[in-house]
Amino acid sequence: MKLENPTTDALLVSQYLKGNESSLEVLITRHKQRIYSFIYSKVLDRDTTEDIFQDTFIKVIRTLKRGKYNEEGKFLPWVMRIAHNLVIDHFRRNKRMPKFSSSNSDFDIFDVISNGQESTENEMISDQVRHDIKRIIEELPDDQKEVLIMRMYKDMSFKEIAECTDVSINTALGRMRYALINLRKVIDKHNIILTN
Repeated sequence: MKLENPTTDALLVSQYLKGNESSLEVLITRHKQRIYSFIYSKVLDRDTTEDIFQDTFIKVIRTLKRGKYNEEGKFLPWVMRIAHNLVIDHFRRNKRMPKFSSSNSDFDIFDVISNGQESTENEMISDQVRHDIKRIIEELPDDQKEVLIMRMYKDMSFKEIAECTDVSINTALGRMRYALINLRKVIDKHNIILTN
């Protein structure tokens, strides 16, 4: 069953979910150039772009078939987000990534974020790393989270933290140490890759 008239993305998705395979072809054809150009602008390699483009639509099809698509009317931004995440995965896989050993007690999660000029790929990865760090910090106990945020994001000294939280400097240092240990455990548990 061929589609005669151009129609909205939402309607095409709906028709595809009802078994009209050609609806997906129309969606891919409609958005191919924009998605392909976006991927190529990040990876600058035709073969890699083709691979990521195909992986993007494999993921789109799987998600649609599982009934997990719920962004009605926002098909293109949703697909672009999938492509963006696959580009980040590609960069992560193809860079040498630091491995964090649990025996290394001097591990500092904030050492993985670089400063200065960054390429587009490093900028994308850094954004994702910041997002991942924010998410895992939320899993810390409140007292550890408080000390970590004051130290790393508000640039407060341990003396200032101790005064602000009404504890001794040693307690503030201890909370920071446990916060970093617990962050490492969360990273290991969720198999999160952090890189700069």
